[in-house]
Amino acid sequence: MNKNEVSIQTKNYSVQILEIIRSNHTDEELKRMLEEYHENDIASVFEELTIEEKERLRVVLGSEIMSEIVAFLSDAGEYLSEIDADDAAEIIEQMDADEAFEVLEDLDEETRSEIFELIEDEEIKEDIELIDSYDEDEFGSRMSTNFIVVKKNNTIKGTMKTLVSEAAENDNIYTIFVINEDESFYGAIDLKDLIVARSDVDLETLIYKTFPFVYDKDTISNNIERLRGYSENMIPVISSTNNKLLGVITSTDITELVEEERNDDYAKLAAMTSEHEPDETLLVSIKKRVPWLIALLFMGLIVSAVVGVFENVVDALPIIVSFQSLILGMAGNVGTQSLAVTVRTLGDKNETNFKKQMITILKEVRVALLNGLVLGIISFVIVSVYLFIFSRENTIFILNAGFCVGLAMCFAMTISGFTGSAIPICLYRFGVDPAVASGPLITTINDLVAVISYYGLAWVLLLSI
Repeated sequence: MNKNEVSIQTKNYSVQILEIIRSNHTDEELKRMLEEYHENDIASVFEELTIEEKERLRVVLGSEIMSEIVAFLSDAGEYLSEIDADDAAEIIEQMDADEAFEVLEDLDEETRSEIFELIEDEEIKEDIELIDSYDEDEFGSRMSTNFIVVKKNNTIKGTMKTLVSEAAENDNIYTIFVINEDESFYGAIDLKDLIVARSDVDLETLIYKTFPFVYDKDTISNNIERLRGYSENMIPVISSTNNKLLGVITSTDITELVEEERNDDYAKLAAMTSEHEPDETLLVSIKKRVPWLIALLFMGLIVSAVVGVFENVVDALPIIVSFQSLILGMAGNVGTQSLAVTVRTLGDKNETNFKKQMITILKEVRVALLNGLVLGIISFVIVSVYLFIFSRENTIFILNAGFCVGLAMCFAMTISGFTGSAIPICLYRFGVDPAVASGPLITTINDLVAVISYYGLAWVLLLSI
């Protein structure tokens, strides 16, 4: 089978699944045929199913398979609200605690409480409550309690026996974690090392005692890039009070968290909140964005007020207004570039000491200066040629005007490189999220610098002629 055939087959899964569900197959045949498909593919057709069809699937497939399907639903809360609370609780019981917590979060408070009280498995209820006890930006809120653990005084044979007996209930088996007698974290064993080890080998020799971990209270935003660098299948989450092993952060979780952090930064770069959802209502979107827009409005008025100070320059030299947007735009572009580089650098814990932060600022200033010189020269040539062709001014005025634009652009870009790197670093050292600085503060400062430098140079170089 070639790649094209595979692609076509993949695209047709939803069609195939719908045909199977809406056929006249017996319950036994339906279950057997659907078990051939991934739960995510079945979840993808749920929006097209009627309530009756969903109910038949729940009965036929059972709570265990349905729990895996529900975990992939984008509107899991809506589906659980449609079915009986007892049935919903039965599905929740079959899920991992972290997935169950996320699904319950999609429900309204009354429905959530009702379903939670009907859960009979006390262990999963305790795990859900534990996850719920953490703040959203703490690793404890995103950890999974699905993992295999053994005592450090165990044997190779005993560890293998534990692995075999618990593998059916745990998906995360590639790393086995080791604890002390007091349940504090001791280390980790790679599954491959365990499989190839001889039975008479001491288990201690397989344990990585320096295995990376995070504390449950550690913030995700400050540590996620560090975790990604380890490239481990799982990272243990340790209690910050007694060093007990509480849960794990899987590689899938890390990927999702990295993506969320980047989306968060992108949202802040656009002066928006990070919680934007594609399907949110018009009113909700307006409420999230309008506070930032109001702040930007007042900051824009400050720039306009500064332009007003140079009213005499504008009146005497109206042609220079044509090039204002060029300088402001380039200054903004440089500031955004420096900000993006700096925020990304600050995400690396190895790059957050003062010396390295100063090196980052110096580098960005040098880059901005050199780019400013290049673009300033280009602007000088283009503006001069333009004025020679379309204006009636004398040669000295034209050359001075071109020089004014080029010099102002070089100066504004250099300052933008400085502000785009220095401001987020300053905010970081004061404990403020550096990405917040992007929209209002850096943009306003860059505009002010660009306006003052441009019109100031125009006043000196052109009005005196």
